[in-house]
Amino acid sequence: MNSIRKNCSEHLPFTRRHFLFGTATAGLLGAHADAQVTVASNAAIRNSAKSCIFVNLNGAPSHLDTFDLKDAAWNPRDANIRDYPGGVRMSMRYFPRLSTMTNDLLVLRSCASWEAAHERGQFYMQTARSQNPALASEIPHIGAVIAREKGANGLIPPFLSFNQSNLQGATFLGGLYMPMMTPANSGGIGTLMHNFFGNAQQSQQRFERRFSLLKELDSALREVPPNEAMAAYGSYYDRAKAMMYNSAVDSVFRFSTQDQNRYGNTSIGRSLIIARNAIRAKNGATFINVTQGGWDTHVGQFDPSTTPNIYTLTNELDRAVSNLVDDLKASGDFNSTLIIMMGEFGRTPGVLNSRAGRDHYRDVMSVAMMGGGVKGGRVIGASDANGARITDFGWSQQRPIYVEDITATIYSALGIDWTKSIDDTPSKRRFYYVPGATDGSYQPVEEVFG
Repeated sequence: MNSIRKNCSEHLPFTRRHFLFGTATAGLLGAHADAQVTVASNAAIRNSAKSCIFVNLNGAPSHLDTFDLKDAAWNPRDANIRDYPGGVRMSMRYFPRLSTMTNDLLVLRSCASWEAAHERGQFYMQTARSQNPALASEIPHIGAVIAREKGANGLIPPFLSFNQSNLQGATFLGGLYMPMMTPANSGGIGTLMHNFFGNAQQSQQRFERRFSLLKELDSALREVPPNEAMAAYGSYYDRAKAMMYNSAVDSVFRFSTQDQNRYGNTSIGRSLIIARNAIRAKNGATFINVTQGGWDTHVGQFDPSTTPNIYTLTNELDRAVSNLVDDLKASGDFNSTLIIMMGEFGRTPGVLNSRAGRDHYRDVMSVAMMGGGVKGGRVIGASDANGARITDFGWSQQRPIYVEDITATIYSALGIDWTKSIDDTPSKRRFYYVPGATDGSYQPVEEVFG
């Protein structure tokens, strides 16, 4: 049980050195910017979104107590369950604000996972494939695939991630597409600017001189690098340097106390403020992973004295996401930003376990989606009264919706052909964007778009 959530930012402060050497490490596996890509079928893509905010509910939320809510005896008296048009059912106690936004909310209730253990489930959710120790080091995160497809042409990296330490990186795709993992603090990233003399201009001049000296000392390695990884170092440093003393970059990672309080002053709230800033800034970010931990509710999930519990988890999620939606609508970015909320699997159905919680369950899970071309105010699929089995698949394939299908849907929404594969990986094994897509085993859930 995760009784205390741990934010990796609390003990892994982010600096330019982390960015430089974190990305460079991936370069040791080979930076495949020129990888040979094969397209299987020139699939019809939706291209309804420019970016994706992926809210990773780490620990696996109970589907039957959140987005596939059951009106049953195990619910607490204050659940305040209400039904909305389109078959959406929500708890006003758990989701007081999202309950007022059901016209924008789409819930997939016929999803399932191939995994029922957290580590394997997280790997599966992040990569759309099972965790094979022999291959794992070469399998990139879907965010890295999206980053490579959309390009790293902005001031900040295309793949951002917050609050997650067990994150799969870019592997053989190279450091250019590694996630930038930074804490979410109102003061931003302190190392983006030096203040040697209490004067930013003088500090920048000093930094420029030192960086020029570094490039001069490294000139031989830059001109005739001994290998591909060493060649990548120069570009990593140049890219990181471009982020410094740049107010457009600095402002993405800063936010006001007012915004912090409005989003809830929680790790997910602060992270989604930066996600909002990055989407609004339009300076490079295309895939933003924001993790909310603590969903492994084996014990006392309805007990207010247990931390976290259903009340704290849902209320934090509700407050942060609803304000994100409000702000993206205000800036005109909601319709082009795909928002996904999901965990790695579901929880045991029916009555609570002997410890007043729920255990791992892979046969049924729920995924919530908003924005980015998604047609809201609906549910797709259904499970039985206990949340134990799928009774209506709700889509053309007449089978459970798996992570591979969700991944293909994300790719399609972002204008990426999910049937692509990369032939010349370091191990010479072909890397498929979505395993099984080339033979039609998995595909986008077109019903998502109405």
